[in-house]
Amino acid sequence: MTPPVLEFDAVDAGYREFHALFAVSFSVAPGSVTALLGPNGAGKTTVARVASALVRPTNGRVRFDGEDVTTEAPWRLTRRGLVHAPEGRGVFAGLTVEENLRLTLAPPPRRRFRPFIAVHTAMNGRKRATDEAVERALDAFPVLGQRRRQPAGTLSGGEQRMLALARVLADPPRLLVADELSLGLAPLVVDAVYEALATVRAQGTSVLLVEQHVRRAIDLADHVVVLRSGRVTYDGAPSDAAAAVEALLPLPTT
Repeated sequence: MTPPVLEFDAVDAGYREFHALFAVSFSVAPGSVTALLGPNGAGKTTVARVASALVRPTNGRVRFDGEDVTTEAPWRLTRRGLVHAPEGRGVFAGLTVEENLRLTLAPPPRRRFRPFIAVHTAMNGRKRATDEAVERALDAFPVLGQRRRQPAGTLSGGEQRMLALARVLADPPRLLVADELSLGLAPLVVDAVYEALATVRAQGTSVLLVEQHVRRAIDLADHVVVLRSGRVTYDGAPSDAAAAVEALLPLPTT
């Protein structure tokens, strides 16, 4: 049986004397979207930070692909295929849109003293793969394709958020931890963000989606977890999640 991509097992966590999570347990299945919902202050962002090893649990276990990563360094989790897309823009303002994408795809350093033909062949192969990845990311957000030579710092806030997500699309990870990607965005930009998340899932990436757009998150999700005051109050199917969330958050009627 394939293990969950991400599993929290009775996780407690906090910030010094402030206790934010209490015995939180849930899992994210391979190739699925798990929506993490709840009111402000429920502990959603802390869950995202624990998942990415930015905050270490004070109790409990975190597993990635079935392996205990409770004490893993963040950079090691990144190498395993976990990408954390936090709230905010997360782009290099002085670089162009295309340069931001290519920087994401920069290959690791190689050993020296390789035969010239082998190096030349490898470089050509990497360039083709990089070009294809950049075009794939820009196809997801056509407006970025129109601005590919434009410095990222001159884009609108919504366009910068798109670029941050496009950097993920350029090289789809094993797990995307998406923390409030749609916060403060115009409805049309939110639509583009959710279309991109659907594309990420179709490419095989699992997603932990921390979100305030409750209806949109439930519609996209395969599984829903609801937090209240740092505790899981619902863990189940999207079809039954609305009632659990409605007790905590006002759901829009449109």
